[in-house]
Formats: sequence, structure tokens, C-alpha cells
Amino acid sequence: MVDTTVVKFSHEGDKFEIIVKPDPALDYKLGRKKDLSSVLVSDEIYSDSSKGTKPPDEKLEKAFGTTDPAKIAEIILLKGDFNLTTDQRRRMVEEKRRQIIEYIAKTFVDPRSHLPHPPLRIEQAMKDGKVSVDPHKDAAEQAKGIVEKLRGIIALKSENLDLEITIPAQYAAQSYSVLKSVGSLKSEEWLQNGSLKAILEIPAAARPGVIDRLGSITKGTATVEVQQ
Repeated sequence: MVDTTVVKFSHEGDKFEIIVKPDPALDYKLGRKKDLSSVLVSDEIYSDSSKGTKPPDEKLEKAFGTTDPAKIAEIILLKGDFNLTTDQRRRMVEEKRRQIIEYIAKTFVDPRSHLPHPPLRIEQAMKDGKVSVDPHKDAAEQAKGIVEKLRGIIALKSENLDLEITIPAQYAAQSYSVLKSVGSLKSEEWLQNGSLKAILEIPAAARPGVIDRLGSITKGTATVEVQQ
């Protein structure tokens, strides 16, 4: 079992390394962990950790603007190249794959039904298309290229639709914040009785989720219709 790994950082030809604990270091890099001391195996900064060689203070000052080991280690950890263990890479790839599938399901629809494809269908299409996932790259950014590969396997179309929504007064304030978070409000009208009428533009694939959320908040009293 690997219990340490090296994070490498380069600056104008000079190389710097720190030795870290793999899982805590990954959690720190991803923002899930704040305690740097629990990540580092030691507070030593190396030029080559395998040889135990260390850079002189002037190179540290030039590259990082400080000689403080803790500040330098944090910069290296956040900006450097992290050597993932096999298990970490597998877990990150699966998490990124889940994010990509979720993004596609929320953003694209089957043009025949105008409904989103089930996540399992998208996942199978990715397998059939032998789609590779980069654990370091943003899910939405990757999805754009992946969708082009999947279009030969399943029909995918990105389209927006407008929903005409009416919400009773007692649920209007709470629902309003939800509407702003899930789409673009093209119009809103607060009626004399306190109820809200709005036109909400959303990705077509998001319609089932929006209807479910509004139904839950308003106990089924909101009306939602697709504007023709």
C-alpha cells in the first residue's frame, strides 16, 4: 500500500518537491481538508526528494517570495503536479464520470420526446463509445466533446423552453429564490393577492426536476405549463 507520494512544482527551470500522504493531500487539493500539517510527511522542501537534495534559500525566495516551508508547501500542493495513486485515480475518474452524466442529463434531451435520457442510458452510451474521462478536467468542459461522440449512439439535443408558472401567495417568496437558481426569469408579475406569475427559461432537460421542486415546495398547488 502506498502511504506517501510526491507533489512536484517547477518555476523557471527550477524544480521543487514535497512528500505528502496521498489521501489527505488529495482532500486538501480538492478543498475538502484545511489542515496542512496532517497532509505533509515532513515540512522539508526538496529539489529532488528521491536524492534528498534541497534548494538554496535564494531559489525558494525567487520562486515563492518566501522561505517559509509551510507557505511554500501549500503553494506546491495547490499548484503542483500531484501523482495520484491507482486507487485515487479510479475514484476520481468515477466521480468525474458521474458529474458528466449528470450534466448531460440536465442539459440535453432526446429530440423526439423532448425529455432527458435516463442517466443509465447515457452511461451505457459512454461505455459503448469507449469514452475516456479526465479526472482533472472540468465536467462541463469535457461534456461538450463527449456529447459529440455520443450523438452517433443516442440522439442528443440542447434546447431551452419557457415555462409559464403561477405560484400561490403563501409559497411565492420561497419559490422565487428557487426559480432564480434553476433558470432565467424572463418575466415576473406579483399579483394583488400575493401570488406570483412568471416566465422561466430553462434547459428542456431540467423540466422534470423543476416541476418536482416546485411541486414539493407548493404541495402541488403551483401550475406549470410549457409556453408554446
